[in-house]
Amino acid sequence: MKDRTLVSFDYAVKYLLRDKSDFVILSGFLSELLCRKVEVTAILESESNKSDPDSKTNRVDLKAEIDDGELAVFEFQFHQEIDFFERILYGVSKAIVEQVSSGNVYGIKKVYLINVAYYNLTAKQEYLFFGKFGGFRGVHFENETIQFGTSDIPGVDIQPDYYLILPEMFDEHLRGRFDEWVYLLKHSAVPEGYTASGLEEAKVKLDILKMSPAEKKAYEKYMDNRASLKSVVYTAIKNGREEGLAEGIEIVAKNMKNMGADASYIAKATGLTVDDILQL
Repeated sequence: MKDRTLVSFDYAVKYLLRDKSDFVILSGFLSELLCRKVEVTAILESESNKSDPDSKTNRVDLKAEIDDGELAVFEFQFHQEIDFFERILYGVSKAIVEQVSSGNVYGIKKVYLINVAYYNLTAKQEYLFFGKFGGFRGVHFENETIQFGTSDIPGVDIQPDYYLILPEMFDEHLRGRFDEWVYLLKHSAVPEGYTASGLEEAKVKLDILKMSPAEKKAYEKYMDNRASLKSVVYTAIKNGREEGLAEGIEIVAKNMKNMGADASYIAKATGLTVDDILQL
């Protein structure tokens, strides 16, 4: 099969798929993942509001409203973080809490967290995990689990559902229609003959050949920065120096700032705060 090279999906989620005409792509992705027909109805503000200047922020890459007010939250991560699971729980908790207005009833809608991590998180074969509070279980290899949380709480199903996708673990063997989306996540390409919902529209929207010179330049800059950050973090971890990790991230942030990148964009790429970046 001949691959058709496309814009990386994480870049598309952050910068391209914001128009209503493009919701069919996200709807297709979610329909295949959740195994039911899903319609994205709106893209919401993805930066959680801060009531206190010292409170944590919840930087997610995209928050979409889907059927009947349910929420789908997308996060992409390219290097392993020591507080990975705490960040997941915090992000979902914020998405739940922000649904409740002061003085109103607790009208909580279900939240789906889709976390795409480009490292193996101790997985051996599995590349798609489903989880609740009890932990993550492999979808294709059920003997593989990733522990997280304590136990499920019985009652009405308003508990968040977690999906953990590890593209680099994908072995290219298609076990279901969503695996065609996993292929795109891994290779930023779609072979001819793939028919999963939304992929045909993704080909048109994400085709690098159809980007304007300015768009292509911005995309290449983004990919260079992403690769640079991953390389620095990998080197620091390999050398076993936490101080090296912090120093490496700061170097990347400085380089991105010197290249003219926006402070909020650098914050998303490095995990530093906007204030830290402005002081570099």
